[in-house]
Amino acid sequence: MIKTAFLLAKKDLYSELKTKQVLTTMIIFAGLVILVFSFAFDPANNTTKAVIPGVIWVIVVFSGILGLNRSFLSEQRNDTMQGLLIAPMDASSIYLGKFLANFTMMLVVELVSIPFLFLLFDFKIIGSIPYFILIMFIGSFGFISIGTFLAALAANSKSSEMLLPLLLFPVTSPILIGVVQATRIILTNMEKFSSALAWIQLVSAYDVIFFVLCFLLIEYVLEV
Repeated sequence: MIKTAFLLAKKDLYSELKTKQVLTTMIIFAGLVILVFSFAFDPANNTTKAVIPGVIWVIVVFSGILGLNRSFLSEQRNDTMQGLLIAPMDASSIYLGKFLANFTMMLVVELVSIPFLFLLFDFKIIGSIPYFILIMFIGSFGFISIGTFLAALAANSKSSEMLLPLLLFPVTSPILIGVVQATRIILTNMEKFSSALAWIQLVSAYDVIFFVLCFLLIEYVLEV
C-alpha cells in the first residue's frame, strides 16, 4: 500500500513538474498575499509584526485550497479516477498518494514564501526555530490530510471549487486556531512556552484522529 501511494504521489508530482500550473499558482498567490499585507501594514512599524503569525497561516490556508481543489479534479477531467478505482490497489493508497503530493507542494510553497515574508517585514525570530518548524509541519499535515479527504468528497459536485472551502474551514478551525496561537507564542513570547506546548499537543492529537478517520472512510467516499 505504501509503495503504491508513493507511486501515485510520484505520478502527480511529475505531472506538476511538467505543467507547473498548480505549484506556480500557489506560489504567486502566496506572494500576492505578502505584498498586499506589506502595503496594508507598515513593515517598519514594530506593532505590525504582531500580524505575522496570522499572515503565515493565511498563506497556508488559501494557497493550500488552490492545490487541493485541483488534486482530484484533474483525475475527473482526464477520466482516470475510474481506472484508479478498478486497479488492484486499496482506495486508501489513492488517498495517501494524493496526500503526499499535496503535502509536498504545500511544503515547497512554505519554504519559498515564509522566508520572503520574514525578509520583507524585517522580522527577526526571538523564539525557537525548531519549534516553529514543528508547528508548521503539524499544522500543514492536519490541514492537508483533512483537505485531501474533503477534496475527494467534493470532487463529484458540480460546484466543487465552492464546496471544498465550505466543508474545510469548519472542520479545520481547531487546527488553525491552535497553530496561530502556538506560532504567535513561539515567534514572539517564549515566556509562555507551556501554553504553546499545550496548543501543539492539542493540534497533534486532532491531526492523528482525523488522519485515521480520513484513511478509514476514503473508500466509501471514492465509491460514491
